Amino acid sequence: MIIATGTASGKSLGFLLPCAAAVAEGGSVLYLAPTKALAADQARRLAELALPGVRAAAYDGDTPAEERLWVRTHANYVLTNPDMLHRSILARHASWAGFLRRLRYVVVDEAHHYRGVFGSHVAQILRRLRRVCARYRSEPRFVLASATSAAPADTARRLTGLPVVAVDQDASARAALHFALVEPELTEMTGERGAPVRRTATAVAAELLADLAAQEVRTLVFVRSRQGAELVALAAQRLLVDAGRSDLARRVAAYRGGYLAADRRRLERQLRSGELLGLATTNALELGVDVTGLDAVLLTGWPGTRASLWQQAGRAGRGGRDALAVFVARDDPLDTYLVHHPDAIFGRAVEATVLDPDNPYVLAPHLCAAAEELPLTPEELPVFGPAAPEVLADLEERGMLRRRPRGWFWTRRDRACDLADIRGAGGAPVQIVEEGTGLLLGSVDEAAAHTTVHPGAVYLHQGLTYVVSELDLDAGVALVRGENPDHSTWAREVTEIEILKTLREEAWGDAAVRFGEVRVVRQVVGYLRRDLRTGAVLGEQPLDLPERVLHSRAVWWTIGREAEERLRAEGVELRGAAHAAEHASIGLLPLFATCDRWDIGGVSTALHADTGLLTVFVYDGHEGGAGFAERGYAAARDWLRATRDAIAACECSAGCPSCIQSPKCGNGNDPLSKPGAVRLLDALLGAG
Repeated sequence: MIIATGTASGKSLGFLLPCAAAVAEGGSVLYLAPTKALAADQARRLAELALPGVRAAAYDGDTPAEERLWVRTHANYVLTNPDMLHRSILARHASWAGFLRRLRYVVVDEAHHYRGVFGSHVAQILRRLRRVCARYRSEPRFVLASATSAAPADTARRLTGLPVVAVDQDASARAALHFALVEPELTEMTGERGAPVRRTATAVAAELLADLAAQEVRTLVFVRSRQGAELVALAAQRLLVDAGRSDLARRVAAYRGGYLAADRRRLERQLRSGELLGLATTNALELGVDVTGLDAVLLTGWPGTRASLWQQAGRAGRGGRDALAVFVARDDPLDTYLVHHPDAIFGRAVEATVLDPDNPYVLAPHLCAAAEELPLTPEELPVFGPAAPEVLADLEERGMLRRRPRGWFWTRRDRACDLADIRGAGGAPVQIVEEGTGLLLGSVDEAAAHTTVHPGAVYLHQGLTYVVSELDLDAGVALVRGENPDHSTWAREVTEIEILKTLREEAWGDAAVRFGEVRVVRQVVGYLRRDLRTGAVLGEQPLDLPERVLHSRAVWWTIGREAEERLRAEGVELRGAAHAAEHASIGLLPLFATCDRWDIGGVSTALHADTGLLTVFVYDGHEGGAGFAERGYAAARDWLRATRDAIAACECSAGCPSCIQSPKCGNGNDPLSKPGAVRLLDALLGAG
């Protein structure tokens, strides 16, 4: 069963009652949350309820080693996350035999969060759990809870591999939510290529946060990046100090992943108690952590999906009082499109969740993990989906699994669960250490380390500014020193793409749109130093970091040679036109696929080696693909028409971040041609 209703509609009570009854009858319950914060919050709620016979305990990476034995031996309501289920509970299931034998319910909370590659990994972890439970002769019921979503029963079925009934009628009472859309105003400054510069969304959000804090309105600000959360909190504190309200400045803070566990728990307590008036956070607090008493939520930029938008906005007003939500648009094609087309937010249903458990890059490591947990038999393969036999044969051919009369066995000494990088982090996290003291400040994913803690990078942490002096990827350590530079840094990355296999294609006259498998090679080659006040580029510093290779899936389109010649004759600079169209299409794809622009990447060229034509690619930024490019292929006409309209409607003359400039461009947004992009997309859409 999946309970798919709005925020604060009583979903937790809906699964807690049958779970408590099962525990009273001698059973056990496994609760899964996407984040440690949510599991810890649910554990706190259970402790406050003091239900008879319920021995609840959180079991995650923050649980001390001496407590873990007690949890395995005595707890009957275990709250954890997919990472711990994957690496600890399933990998060491014999230690959990008593708990698994009595397992009656598996609760999968915030199920809409399990999308893309992460969701596909979780789907296979749940299949492994079902298989292990069957060996202990238990058959737990799965109860999923989710924000309102399209096709919740289908999503839950793909996630669990089981038939699912959806409960999606929401009759809960709720207070009014006043929703405002804000586009920051243009300034007198100009940026790259003379483009007009708007006030940044983070600056506007910081100002709003300071104003609300000054009126003692409890506010949560969602910011798209860790650095952005730090900047918003710091700027709001400065504004309050300048206004003579230092007492309130101390009640504003930042919260994000990468903080130490003790710091996160302290901030959560202060937010719940009202000691903190304002908190700038990444989506780490988007999920159902109890923050009753909040009056306002600021959303700094589009959160990726409508489901996330309503989930974040729903953090306010949970105490029954009217609440305020403000969406502050970033200088970005999608954000600009949405503030000018509010019906795209308010007039449409939330998206269906995209996940692909049959992705061979996802399935293979989980088959290995399953074989290490228990010998894998032919009768069990249907649990893992229709792609399992083919992937299993490949694993056997590569010598990773070996068949014996009792089934397939894992052949290596290392742990099979280490093969699956379920959150797509790309390796072990890099520890961020203060150079002079050896103090551990936090951590960052290995893949993100290339762009965020490279040598010379400016790094923000709880209001303090550091500069990275050394990045040792082999040791997994970035050394930083405290400084106050007058600039920020932005990594420059180059990308090359090779077509491996075309899976689908559609001709539009002499143009074509295709979908298939690609090989992407990315490398951070330098970084830009930007003036903190104006954003102007002060200089560029080269870097020598290793290449990263990604096998993924992409959607790409081409136009015919005759159309190319006509465009050239009209004076269209094809390289700049394709580059601009690529940027804008990446910005608009999240409107048609359940993704964020940071989940996808792009490459454009006036002459690609594999097609022999002008080609624009948009690819999934995850190994094996995540389903986003496939959605783009399926909605190609609507997606590319919206892209063309967004570029043409922008009020700038030569292109700006609201239409064709990208914050993640590895080429410094050069070359770009706004009129050329419109003409190129007209040629593509008119070809058929």
